[in-house]
Amino acid sequence: MTSGAIGTVDGILEDAEAKKARASAWFRTLRDSIVARYEGIEDSYTSGPFSDLPAGRFDISETHRAGEGDEDAGGGEMAVMRGGRVFEKVGVNISTVFGTLAPRAQKMMASRGIPGIEDDPRFWASGISLVAHMRSPKVPAVHMNTRHFWTPSAWWFGGGGDLNPMVPDDSDTAFFHDAYKAACDKHDPDYYPRYKAWADEYFMIKHRNFARGVGGIFYDDHNTGDWEADFALTSDVGSAFLAAHPPLIEKHMHTPWTEADRAHQLVRRGYYAEFNLVYDRGTKFGLETGHNIEAVLMSMPPVATWP
Repeated sequence: MTSGAIGTVDGILEDAEAKKARASAWFRTLRDSIVARYEGIEDSYTSGPFSDLPAGRFDISETHRAGEGDEDAGGGEMAVMRGGRVFEKVGVNISTVFGTLAPRAQKMMASRGIPGIEDDPRFWASGISLVAHMRSPKVPAVHMNTRHFWTPSAWWFGGGGDLNPMVPDDSDTAFFHDAYKAACDKHDPDYYPRYKAWADEYFMIKHRNFARGVGGIFYDDHNTGDWEADFALTSDVGSAFLAAHPPLIEKHMHTPWTEADRAHQLVRRGYYAEFNLVYDRGTKFGLETGHNIEAVLMSMPPVATWP
């Protein structure tokens, strides 16, 4: 991360507020595109298990972050589809929040090398977060997010996506990774191998010594000093999701599956929940900053078991 005078909230970037607004608007645009694509998949599934159900639709509700007293601390929208034909539960949340970080959150940021955060804990953050838990054990679950963060001393971007099949499929893994590699390669050929390795490390359930899925990319604290370039990278990473996951749903959503497949799926969901509650940065940040609890825990699967 490049830090110091770059991107300060107090005006060293004269158009800081405009840049924040652009990033926040982009996350909403991406949310709208994903919602439309997923609802289209629901409409297209007209034969097979659960096809007699009404096509799933997203329920969109406002969320709010608790500020001090009556202080406006921002919020967002939680878009969740439950009990669809193809999607058992999928959430696509957007948020733009701001205020003062609590002491534990300050320490979390400081431990990552974010400059000045303990002296001046003001922040602004915006992003999109998606988790899809599928009806069919043959269709891989998925996670994606992109985000933008500002403090008085620095700004950065983060994001990525990772595929979580119940049983890995080499061709699906390659397809998913290729979409993200193409997005990264538009900007720097070093990004994909670097951020793939970061994902492999980050999405490890350490207490089980077990990878959550087959990876993808993950990056955080990304600041080259060129806001436009870094925003373009994050925008391309977000758009890559639409090329990476929906085709895999359509490829597998009619594949037959058994009760044994379903039992395996529910155990893997339990592992997924463990990761999000123990290790996930976004979950920890949401809990520490007082955001809407249902939005923070949107990623939890609707049903899970443990061996």
